[in-house]
Amino acid sequence: MSAPEVLAADERQQTILALPVKLLVGYVAIAFFMTGDGFDLAFLSKYLYDLGFSGAETSVVFSLYGLTAALSAWMTGVIAEVIGAKRTMFIGFVLWVIFHLLFLTVGIERLNYQAILAFYGLRGMAYPLFLYSFVVIIVSNVKGTQVSPALGWFWTVYSIGIGVLGALIPSFTIDVLGPKGTLYLALGFIVVGGILAMVSRADSSKEHSSEPMLQRLGEIKYSVLLFRNPHVLYACIIRVINTLSLFGFAVIMPLMFVEELNFTTAQWLQVWAVFFAVTVFTNVAWGIIGEYIGWIVVIRYFGCLGMCASTLLFYYLPHLIPSIYIGYLCAVLLGIFVACFVQITPILTSLEPEHKGACISVYNLSAGLSNFLAPAIATVAMPWFGIKGVVFIYAGLYFGAFLLSFLLKCNHESFAPKNPLTALRAAKVAKAA
Repeated sequence: MSAPEVLAADERQQTILALPVKLLVGYVAIAFFMTGDGFDLAFLSKYLYDLGFSGAETSVVFSLYGLTAALSAWMTGVIAEVIGAKRTMFIGFVLWVIFHLLFLTVGIERLNYQAILAFYGLRGMAYPLFLYSFVVIIVSNVKGTQVSPALGWFWTVYSIGIGVLGALIPSFTIDVLGPKGTLYLALGFIVVGGILAMVSRADSSKEHSSEPMLQRLGEIKYSVLLFRNPHVLYACIIRVINTLSLFGFAVIMPLMFVEELNFTTAQWLQVWAVFFAVTVFTNVAWGIIGEYIGWIVVIRYFGCLGMCASTLLFYYLPHLIPSIYIGYLCAVLLGIFVACFVQITPILTSLEPEHKGACISVYNLSAGLSNFLAPAIATVAMPWFGIKGVVFIYAGLYFGAFLLSFLLKCNHESFAPKNPLTALRAAKVAKAA
């Protein structure tokens, strides 16, 4: 091995608490970018309603945004494989800035609903290009056994950005700058994140690839063809189920806590903030634990069964003991177990190691479908079965994912056990053979 190759190999192994040193600036870029992207999630629906748009019109805006984001997320991995992940991040950064400015100036300031619908919907294409391209960079820059904890850090900085700072900062700035001023402030975080991403040392193998463009374009077909692999399909179904409670509870639990249990809206928001704060730590923790006890073990017994139980407890415990501290406890439990599914990405890339970009694309599609299905299930089921019925449907789907996980197989070499006793037994078996 040549000196440059040795240096590159050593660089891939350098970590701080399982965080790849080479990608540190990129992780910070994700935190800044998702903070800016998360600003509008905290108040935009109410702001549009206050501007005179109906609830139905506001719902259509967010539905279109979700649709474009899901489609963009699906194709991001493949696009990053074709033109390079860092270039794709730059495109996402530029598109976000352009469409956000058009959304504010042509849409919000002129109260033009068609412009709001178009430009906010188009902005939905931008953040997946930036965000999920970094997943391609992670997979390209770390060893196979480091992918899971590295992705745990990815979801941690994502949660810090969109779930913690993205909601906390607007709670202070709206009173000072107003909703419109806060939306303009989001641009500052986006620009900082974009600049950090461009100056970071992180890139992907495709960034400097000598492969002909037509050959790389052939990767696009695999974002669909990978579903021919049944284990890819199983993993994607499990990923869809993964965040049903996360997206669904955001719709139904405010009704339960505020309307049924007489909590204040502020108390409910505190409960939800605790959930996101917990995931900041558990995304990393489960990524590391999965390397010791196995990816599928974490998903099956802690992810599926843990989410099944914590979903039910989130409904029953506050009814039995209507205390804010019980609400915090439920949020902590949900935050612990929802992070167990961070193992899905390394499983997918181990199933199709020659088509990592396509694997990430189908993963992103699954995440987008979860965002759609969670509120859809609530919308359809609540008139018939109420909030309790929706909770039981979510819990039943988690148990179904538990059963499905027994069909899921992956590349066992990617998570060879590090437990000394397990390794010793494996060595004895190999020696006897």
